[in-house]
Amino acid sequence: MVRRTFDVVNPATEHVIGSVEDHSVADAMAALARVEVAQRLWGAVPPRVKAEVLRSVFETMTTKRTELAELIVAENGKSHGDALAEVGYAAEFFRWFSEEAVRIEGSIATSPSGDKRIIVLQQPAGVALLVTPWNFPIAMAARKIAPALAAGCGVVLKPAPETPLSALAMGRICVEAGVPAGLVELVPTSEAAEVVGALLADDRVKVLSFTGSTEVGRVLLRAAASRVVNTSMELGGNAPVIVCADASIEDAVEGALVAKMRNGGAACTAANRFYVHTKVAKEFTDALVQRMQKLVVGPGTDPANDVGPLVSAAERDKVLDLVSAAIADGAVLASGGESRPERGFYVRPTVLSSVHPEASILQTEIFGPVAPIVTFDDEDEAVALANEGPAGLIAYVFTQDLARGLNISERLEAGMIGLNRGVVSDPAAPFGGWKQSGIGREGGHVGIHEFLETKYIAAHW
Repeated sequence: MVRRTFDVVNPATEHVIGSVEDHSVADAMAALARVEVAQRLWGAVPPRVKAEVLRSVFETMTTKRTELAELIVAENGKSHGDALAEVGYAAEFFRWFSEEAVRIEGSIATSPSGDKRIIVLQQPAGVALLVTPWNFPIAMAARKIAPALAAGCGVVLKPAPETPLSALAMGRICVEAGVPAGLVELVPTSEAAEVVGALLADDRVKVLSFTGSTEVGRVLLRAAASRVVNTSMELGGNAPVIVCADASIEDAVEGALVAKMRNGGAACTAANRFYVHTKVAKEFTDALVQRMQKLVVGPGTDPANDVGPLVSAAERDKVLDLVSAAIADGAVLASGGESRPERGFYVRPTVLSSVHPEASILQTEIFGPVAPIVTFDDEDEAVALANEGPAGLIAYVFTQDLARGLNISERLEAGMIGLNRGVVSDPAAPFGGWKQSGIGREGGHVGIHEFLETKYIAAHW
């Protein structure tokens, strides 16, 4: 029988670099059956044994860091440095949750009335369906697989069709490191809606963990509601950056650069809207332009390049259209702009100044290397602008006054705040958003709870 396949394209060269099996609904159902069987055994494995297996995955990924980074560069397009950082970050989730696997706590207490003992247990929720995006193909998978395995769950992972090779490589590493066969099943597919829909409708799937756009998240939430499936949603962002009048411009620019340009701006945590106090707006803009212009654009196969292509022609064109619309709305092109080389989906690092507070580019997640700058005179105004819209994943604040920074941070409607720094992601910290940016948290001590069910036993003896 000839199996269906689909091609994977290198966004830097537009060349096909491989093909993967295109899973049908029937294939996905077969994978689900294997996971269900494997999980029954895995759930009974002692926590320490689970922990050692997860630790082995961490060590194997660390050993193969360069190999995995090269694969990410080839199918995702990000710079070599960003790819190495992603693999390191992904591996850390297996180390962190190897330690959490032995710390799943229950409790026992005497009831206030004294008539019984209250026993509370935490048990595996069941088979988890994981759906991951293309922008961090290994990290997003690891951030879900590791806590699921630590909790005692098996998983079916549907990776993005743009970047299935990285996820498949990680699946092989799991088996090599000692994860039982059938416990982690991957189902790359060109028919995502059909495959995910069928899996989500199956009674054997108990948990849905999704990272992606808010629009797709809404669709999946509606589907999950029919069976009341436990859901964890890491959805879109529209991260504001507030640069106060007393900010260190050098620190603010360096932090903003990292927040904006990590993964070429294609990150849900990417700085999307820059609100800069009028007293420092020119200085900040000039300094940011200088730093953006120094970034070297080119294929990630060359470690000297800082910014790779976007993942597809559609993503590139979307970003360039946003820039054109902003300029039409009155924004000033301070640096960068359109870039259409003969091959590759590149956009030059771009800075837009004099952006109107209601410009359309501020209302959507750019997902590219574009920094639109809006000025403000009053901090209350800046906070109000930052809180506009349905997204609330992350925000950034730069000030030399810690009290001011904490005050602003408490008023911002976001699940995470970068205070005087451009990176907040850490496997030991809870990652997630407010409003329409998500439900639940990944990472930290709470990340494992997305894959656990609480059981209360009223006991008399």
